[in-house]
Amino acid sequence: MSTAFLSRLLPDLAPWRSSRDFRTLFFQGAITFFTSFMAMIALPLQIKHLTDSPLAVGAMGAVELVPLVVFGLYGGALADALDRRRLILLSEAGLGVLALILLVNALLPAPLLWPLYVVAAGVSALAGLQRPALDSLMARIVPHGQMTAAAALNALRYQIGAIAGPAAAGIVVAYAGYAAAYAVTVVGFAVSVLLCTRLAPAPPSPGAERPSLRGIAEGARYAWSRPVLLGTYAVDLAAMFLAFPNTIYPFLADELDAVWALGLMYSAGAVGSLVLGMTSGWTSRIRRHGLFVVCGAAVWGAAVAAAGLLADIWLVLLCLAVAGAGDMLSGLGRATIWNQTIPEELRGRLAGIEVLSYSVGPQLGQVRAGAMAGWTGTRSAFWGGGLLCVAAVAALTALLPSLMTYDSETDEDARRRREARDTAATEERGAGTAA
Repeated sequence: MSTAFLSRLLPDLAPWRSSRDFRTLFFQGAITFFTSFMAMIALPLQIKHLTDSPLAVGAMGAVELVPLVVFGLYGGALADALDRRRLILLSEAGLGVLALILLVNALLPAPLLWPLYVVAAGVSALAGLQRPALDSLMARIVPHGQMTAAAALNALRYQIGAIAGPAAAGIVVAYAGYAAAYAVTVVGFAVSVLLCTRLAPAPPSPGAERPSLRGIAEGARYAWSRPVLLGTYAVDLAAMFLAFPNTIYPFLADELDAVWALGLMYSAGAVGSLVLGMTSGWTSRIRRHGLFVVCGAAVWGAAVAAAGLLADIWLVLLCLAVAGAGDMLSGLGRATIWNQTIPEELRGRLAGIEVLSYSVGPQLGQVRAGAMAGWTGTRSAFWGGGLLCVAAVAALTALLPSLMTYDSETDEDARRRREARDTAATEERGAGTAA
């Protein structure tokens, strides 16, 4: 295999080389994702241990939903009005405190159920506040032409945590208990907070308004007026709501008589995403990012449906890996379109809407999967949701054809955003020369 071919296939490291803040966030995110996944896996497992009810596990998604909606939208408004670095730092510290509460509860002689739901709601609220600041910061610290490469590297970082975290959680919970998993999470957040202090200040745009419902509505109107953006949100919501099966993995593992493979089931999707991420160099040269969104979501739904129809655990794991690759491809398309087209002064509020599009779907999907599994069985919750996902993606593509035809070189919003970045960079260089 030639060196030239490998260079085109391997991840594009241009954002890593060009931005110190991107490198800092890469390491911070890698630590946070790994330790957070420890808690994310331990929490539903602990609820299952205390209740043995798929509906009780699925209810965690319902508890998380309202805080995510409210604080995700408000977090987007805050990201446009406040220093994004400060917002990231404070919310990260708050997440660490919630992890400490889980640890204390797990150390009780008889751990309580209700604190698990309270912490789940709190994590959802703080994540809603933080995520728009993180997402909107990318468009500021990474050059316009490197957005797809940055999205691929961010996804790669996430997937490493998504593989190692669940696998480690399964081992830690099995041999050391829930408290040990939560203790690792607490330590991880402490390190993450220290790394966040190294970020450069990220003040709001000149003339930024105070957070308000009117400002949030302005962002929503902008999103509604852009069919390409609307398509990215709608496709992701449909895919996650109809075909997000993570909540019922423990019950599928029981049916397949493969409890030993539960950790592998949680990490299989991340393995597929990791494979795509490690070979993502080609994505930096593609301009039709809407195709990524649609095709990736369709692959996700079809693979989840296949996982529900198969009886061999290894084939199920393969399907889940393929689903993860499809989800990552769709995510690369969404992130690139968002960062290439949204104006800086609306970036935080639109990032708040983005949080809803890729977070509310999984939360509702947990409820859907748990309820459907309780009513019709675990298998039908898999294959039925997957098939509905494929049908929904096809319908949305027909309703919003501009998503399929999006081209980063010719799209008017992408061109305006690129010109604005070039102008800002020229002015910055001129100011530096004058100084």
